[in-house]
Amino acid sequence: MQTKVSYLSDLKFNLETWRRELRFHFNEMDTFEEKLEEIAGREFGKRATIPLENFQNRIMIEKAAISKLMHRCKNKLNTIHTADYNEKIDGRLSNEQHTLKEDMRTYIKMHYELKEEMMTYFLEWL
Repeated sequence: MQTKVSYLSDLKFNLETWRRELRFHFNEMDTFEEKLEEIAGREFGKRATIPLENFQNRIMIEKAAISKLMHRCKNKLNTIHTADYNEKIDGRLSNEQHTLKEDMRTYIKMHYELKEEMMTYFLEWL
């Protein structure tokens, strides 16, 4: 039973860490949206507007992805909270977590690629 408690504690730690990171990224996207609105208000023309609209669309997509990942983390945490501590560890939670782990890894990679592109854009237009 002690092994299962440690195992579930580790899974819970990962999920809570991912949720904090996702909340941070969601808030960061809000900040980026504000900066895009600031650029839009300056009326630089199509050279600035076309990438700006692209970034706004990508932010909406990213925020939707963040919401889905947060929901998945929440569901996994609920599963952990309702786990039967007398049941043998069968790897089910670990396998489910593995998929989420890969999705988080992909999301984080894509987030930082978008962030780098946006920072380059901000350097040019702010």
